[in-house]
Amino acid sequence: MTRKKVKLAFIANDSSRKATYKKRKKGLMKKLNELSTLCGINACAIIYSPYDSNPEVWPSNSGVQRIISEFRTLPEMDQNKKMVDQETFC
Repeated sequence: MTRKKVKLAFIANDSSRKATYKKRKKGLMKKLNELSTLCGINACAIIYSPYDSNPEVWPSNSGVQRIISEFRTLPEMDQNKKMVDQETFC
């Protein structure tokens, strides 16, 4: 059984918007954890929130810094190998 397509729209109620943000952030972190565990890859997330002054990082500050420094040591060709942006995605 398939789910209905969710219509994306701005949530006017602030408390409802904040609750939805927290749920989606939690789901994203869970998926990232599963992806890194099941596929054996190094992954990290840096999430800037309109509700917090400091960004939330996963797995930890030191882990994120290690992963980013490993990425930056790769040759530029390897860094851009499978990189896409919004214009080239489809």
